[in-house]
Amino acid sequence: MSDVIVIDGDMASFEPGFGAATVVVRPGPITASGKARVAGKLACVAGDESSVSVAGCMYTAGPYSIPGTGTLSIAALAGDQKAATCQSGAKKLLLKGSSFTARFTVSAPAMQPPPGPGSPIPDSTTSYTGKGSFVAAETSVKAR
Repeated sequence: MSDVIVIDGDMASFEPGFGAATVVVRPGPITASGKARVAGKLACVAGDESSVSVAGCMYTAGPYSIPGTGTLSIAALAGDQKAATCQSGAKKLLLKGSSFTARFTVSAPAMQPPPGPGSPIPDSTTSYTGKGSFVAAETSVKAR
């Protein structure tokens, strides 16, 4: 089945639920490295998903109610997000597809308020897994 091709500047949109963590998400642009052009912009190819990085997102997790911060990225594409037959520069084109696996990497941990006097307790989890999807600006060109 054909789907919309992801192009330079399209956005990766993230869902706020990352397991036990709730992240204040923002979309992040993807940078294309393909040779083919769609609507005058470069097409994205396999590997370009690593260009998505959204730093400075706040999060909380369960009892860690004092917000921390981290970075959103794409951990893995879904099977329907790489074209089966269409390529650019020997790499498969990226398609809008369903949902990719997203990663939230903690840079400053959220904290749990102390039960009494003392210091807050930091979240010991260094990364959380969630979901996201591509938002394609150009929807008239599709690939398989």
